Amino acid sequence: MTASRRRHGMIRILAALIVLAPLALLGCSIQDYPQSTLHPRADYAWDIQHLLENLLFWVAVIFVLVETALIVAVVRFRNRPGLPEPKHVHGHTGLEIAWTIAPAIVLAFIAVPTVLTIFKTQSKAPAGALQVRVIGHQWWWEFQYPELKITTASEMHIPVGRPIAVSLETADVIHAFWFPAMGGKRDVVPARVNHMWFTADSVGTFPGQCAELCGTSHANMKKWLMVQTPEEFQGWVESQQRLPIEPDSTTLAARGKQVFMDTGCLACHYIEGVAPGVIGPNLNHVGSRRSLAGALFENTPENMAKWIENPPARKPGAIMPALGLTPDQIAALVAYLQSLK
Repeated sequence: MTASRRRHGMIRILAALIVLAPLALLGCSIQDYPQSTLHPRADYAWDIQHLLENLLFWVAVIFVLVETALIVAVVRFRNRPGLPEPKHVHGHTGLEIAWTIAPAIVLAFIAVPTVLTIFKTQSKAPAGALQVRVIGHQWWWEFQYPELKITTASEMHIPVGRPIAVSLETADVIHAFWFPAMGGKRDVVPARVNHMWFTADSVGTFPGQCAELCGTSHANMKKWLMVQTPEEFQGWVESQQRLPIEPDSTTLAARGKQVFMDTGCLACHYIEGVAPGVIGPNLNHVGSRRSLAGALFENTPENMAKWIENPPARKPGAIMPALGLTPDQIAALVAYLQSLK
């Protein structure tokens, strides 16, 4: 190869790197994305993490052995001036046995811990586990606590150190339940109830979302997991079991309650003693939640007003319609909903 051709080749490689480098940087960000399975906070997640570490170890061993053999073969058997043509190897019994046994051994090292982890994570929940019924909707999550007579939306509260038995259902299409810090994904399938369980080992707030394409706002179907101390969890339970606060008749919140009843909100949403709806999220204590619209927005009066004004504009495909309320009606309705704590 002439010097000119080599130079042109280097220029082409450099040009390709200049073009590809920005594309590679698109996958990088200075933002914090906490939905990582590499930071386990539950026994289920730790089982998966240990399996990953085990497999990575054997993959590294195999890589080193294969690359070493490749380098030795390239160096030792490289073509050199004056060497005769290499002999053709055919029907080498020992070699054929070796490359048949070696993959079988590798698969065994991978399969055994994988199968053991599957059986462990698919086992039944231990006695005394807190029962939580999870229902996936387009595009929000409903959490029911049958033993505690509590229903909430988009936010799941659990006590640290206690097994949580989750039953998974869907009200429409296939979804996938996933809190990365707690464990693996589990499909939510129509006409079927799937199960999983885990025990959180750390107090904190952990994000999650639907992990199965389920429609227009699949990416907006988020949720939060609040892992609390037993005392904090018990306090949350007691607050959720109380009846919603009745606003004073002279306040803006009282006017908002009337707007809620007059504009048809009660046909879809449930508020104990006020509205019987079952289509949309339960609003019993919506004012105490940290998020709105399937955990898409922070629960502030400003965000709630924007959401009520035109839900489909804020969340594509949202089933909740824009009711054409006036600014005064929206302000009153927000005051009422924010008072439900």
